[in-house]
Amino acid sequence: MHTILQPEGWAKPVGYANGVAARGRLVFVGGQVGWNGQCQFETDDFVGQVRQTLENIVAVLAEAGAGPQHITSMTWYFVDKAEYLANLRGIGEAYREVIGRHFPAMAAMQVMALVEDRAKVEIQATAVIPE
Repeated sequence: MHTILQPEGWAKPVGYANGVAARGRLVFVGGQVGWNGQCQFETDDFVGQVRQTLENIVAVLAEAGAGPQHITSMTWYFVDKAEYLANLRGIGEAYREVIGRHFPAMAAMQVMALVEDRAKVEIQATAVIPE
């Protein structure tokens, strides 16, 4: 399985891990945005797009025989840091409902724009399926 890497004496992070060690088959999930399987946005709500994006990641993982528990790393890109911060509670609820209480290593950053104009968030993930 995975081992969370938490250096001694460091404050425990909330909602992510500082590092993860894993062994197995790697699965790389390309950047997913908040549209459905037919590439159509159903909402412009930030939390709604986060939820759909996470559901898209889970669907791609399932194609590899993996689940959310296999995610070792996620990188979040969003176009508005203030909107991200204003929606942390809703993001957390959506995350726990779709991914569960599994918190991989994560990075999050504001970017000037995403390729899809209506996209408010894009998330890339890496998973490891144990041997």
